[in-house]
Amino acid sequence: MPSDTPRPSDLDAWLRRADAALTALRPQPRFSHVGRVERVGDGVATVADLPRCRLSERLIFDGGVEGIALSVHADRIGVALLGPDSHIRAGSPVRATGDIIRVPVGPALLGRVVDPTGRPLDGRGPIRAERHDPIERPSPAIVDRELVTTPLQTGITVVDAMIPIGRGQRELLIGDRKTGKTSLALDTILNQARTDVISVYAAIGQKASSVARVIEAVRTHGAPERTIIVVAGPETPPALQWIAPYAACSIAEYFRDRGQDALLVLDDLTKHANTYRELSLLLRRPPAREAYPGDVFYLHSRLLERAAHLSAALGGGSLTAIPIAETQAGNLTAFIPTNLISITDGQIYLEARLFNEGQKPAVNVGLSVSRVGGKTQAPALRKLAERLKLDYAQFLELETFTRFGAMVDERTRARIEHGRRIRAILRQRELSPLPLAAEVALLAALEAGVLDSVPEERIEALGPVLSDTLAKAAPRAAARVNETGELSDGDRAELVSAVSAALAHEGTASDSRAPGA
Repeated sequence: MPSDTPRPSDLDAWLRRADAALTALRPQPRFSHVGRVERVGDGVATVADLPRCRLSERLIFDGGVEGIALSVHADRIGVALLGPDSHIRAGSPVRATGDIIRVPVGPALLGRVVDPTGRPLDGRGPIRAERHDPIERPSPAIVDRELVTTPLQTGITVVDAMIPIGRGQRELLIGDRKTGKTSLALDTILNQARTDVISVYAAIGQKASSVARVIEAVRTHGAPERTIIVVAGPETPPALQWIAPYAACSIAEYFRDRGQDALLVLDDLTKHANTYRELSLLLRRPPAREAYPGDVFYLHSRLLERAAHLSAALGGGSLTAIPIAETQAGNLTAFIPTNLISITDGQIYLEARLFNEGQKPAVNVGLSVSRVGGKTQAPALRKLAERLKLDYAQFLELETFTRFGAMVDERTRARIEHGRRIRAILRQRELSPLPLAAEVALLAALEAGVLDSVPEERIEALGPVLSDTLAKAAPRAAARVNETGELSDGDRAELVSAVSAALAHEGTASDSRAPGA
């Protein structure tokens, strides 16, 4: 065979390349990525002629209104609209984007109030985001997570001492309407002004007055430069309320993935589930228990599973989730509350009876639990609060018993008086979270018996002034406790002395204010 004759292998390769070139030149059949609206109304639309549309894909309607594909069938697509439907008509075109809903993330959002799509609501101009992340992201794998051991200080004594929350935990805040759930979550956000935690608050279907109160409290008492507020009010389309917690989670995850600590408050997931039920029924999806769709458990589990403390290899950042849920007449066994209780790592139950009796925060310590427990507590608090929950529970039983006029001995009477001082310590004014040193000082004084002869009302008034007193009377001990979380014998004595001094000063001030003084 002559040397210039192509070998069979070279000829086969040349034929394959020629065939590929001819195929590229031939016109290829294409599917249309523009459909049409069949029906529209109540914040949803039915779209046809989009055979390649995928679940959760972002669609664009006339006028720039966006939507999310929630139901995908062979001949039609059910879409939840993220904007007003007043300019959308049957037969108008719909364009598929091949993408999902994304939200701007980055440091530019710090201190801002935005809607779930990242549009600013505070009138401070546009936001220059670092990038746009999907609102739906997979949760970290088990091997990518670290143990939850670092405390998230709430500044609320009853929580930090009895139901501690760790960075990376999911702690449910649950109770009836008007029992102080948002106030407790707000105090937790305000207390992060003393830490390096970045807070993200998601208002889902909350009244404008409630959201304005949160914004004003953060700007007045907190660290607004490290707080982001995501608002989807009741007047917004249901789809915006539905994506609000996912968008807020993606915003918080940006900081977690950079090795920082973030706190995510979701207020509240009961309204979120109701919105999802509304959308599902409008799109004619099959209803299940209590008319909720069958995937309502997955709705919240895929959201809350994203809260985690990442391993050191991934930066060691954390995302702590505090979802809020509302009960009816204290019924913890309802569908959505039981779902959320099974997903989270514990719950803080606020009881209407305690709230009406003036015990605020109205935390029922018997029904509240943290499944992470004392592993996340500062050592100083863990040491002082070892028997606190048991002593308080025994006091409540004894107090109920003595209400019937039963005779008690001196030992039982002393335990009841001691329990009343515990209850007084656990009362706390709104918007007044305490630093760790103040909480430790109160518990140390309680253990030392300093408060046994002090009237309950004076103990309640002690909390707001104790921080200033510690800064003057025991500055070094308070600083060491706040920085290290440890409590030495010398620091304990200093803090107890400071509490005694604060009580004496408060008593003198009360006498001077008395009539006739």
